[in-house]
Amino acid sequence: MAVPGSKSVTARALFLAAAAEGESVLRRPLLSDDTDGFAQALADLGYGVHRAADEWRITGRPQGPSEPAAEVDCRDAGTAARFLPALASAAAAGTYRFDASPQMRRRPVAPLTDALRALGVDLTHDGAEGHLPLTVRAAGMKGGDVVLDASLSSQFLTALLMTGPLTAGGLRIKVTGIVSVPYVEITLAMMRSFGVDVTREGDTFVVPPGGYRAADYAIEPDASAASYVFAAAALAGRTATVPGLGKGALQGDLQFVEVLRAMGADVEVGANATTVTGTGRLSGVTVNMRDISDTMPTLAAIAPFADGPVRIEDVYNTRVKECDRLDACATNLRAQGIAVETGTDWIEIHPGTPAPVQIACHGDHRMAMSFAVAGLRTPGTTFDDPSCVKKTFPGFHEFFADLRSSWGV
Repeated sequence: MAVPGSKSVTARALFLAAAAEGESVLRRPLLSDDTDGFAQALADLGYGVHRAADEWRITGRPQGPSEPAAEVDCRDAGTAARFLPALASAAAAGTYRFDASPQMRRRPVAPLTDALRALGVDLTHDGAEGHLPLTVRAAGMKGGDVVLDASLSSQFLTALLMTGPLTAGGLRIKVTGIVSVPYVEITLAMMRSFGVDVTREGDTFVVPPGGYRAADYAIEPDASAASYVFAAAALAGRTATVPGLGKGALQGDLQFVEVLRAMGADVEVGANATTVTGTGRLSGVTVNMRDISDTMPTLAAIAPFADGPVRIEDVYNTRVKECDRLDACATNLRAQGIAVETGTDWIEIHPGTPAPVQIACHGDHRMAMSFAVAGLRTPGTTFDDPSCVKKTFPGFHEFFADLRSSWGV
């Protein structure tokens, strides 16, 4: 079952290609609202962006945007809102204003902008401090030592890591409270593919100067999107195989299948594909999802069908995503008649039979897709905003309808 390309990998590849000397080719990129917005933002900044069906060609400019000034709309995309101001900050010159949707304006960027200011970047928040909109007045970055709080999002660290080679002297980034470590590993692996090796000294990442070289880069399938397919197989007692995601996959969210294994599903991770087969039974489980928190809603939605409580821990950062996902999951499950307890960074869901209700998506693609999976066992489930899936998986509902039909469920 083919799932779309990875949003996380596509966004990083767009940044790296824009920063590299020469033309890069990105193969099988994800086309969604987030990645379309990122690519359009690069074009608005003056980078060469040429898109065909299965490949995008990006002409890089290590010296920064060709436009001396630009207004950039980051839409709902956290990657664009966190990565692109950092990219612009390293430009030799220029004034660039970044804004976003009301939803994205509510999400924090302060850890990143504080770090950029500490590195000498002239950056102002045009509305609420620590949030978009913001304006960067670029004059090059010398680099040096900086301390970064990465406890809310690994995207702040990724933005600085990818910007490091564009600075005059490189960066030494001391990190506190890092979350979603596998996403950082994606960043480091992709930087190597574009010619940069980052070293680590304890809690400090050392990024050398010198820039990137263009690459021909294949985007792997999205492991977060694959979590819905794997969860559906475990829930419905069917088999699902996703090609392109195997032992060598970059994305840590593939580890979600190990949660399903612990709950009783049969799991096979091969060299180039992963298969999950439902066994007709799901066991309760306690799991730390700090590093795979984007799959927390997937597990929460199917948790009532387990034979014991499902407790998900260390997921505070899900409260500052497109919505407060921990609270949104709890509210929707309670509306379905399920007993749920929550704390600052955890949720515990008790077994039950969910009632068919209208799911409140809060404009969050992961709410819609996660509860669509649970809908396999709860016919009549509807959504107040089904189109929000366009953010990362525009064809999700059609894809999932075909999946249900092929399984006869």
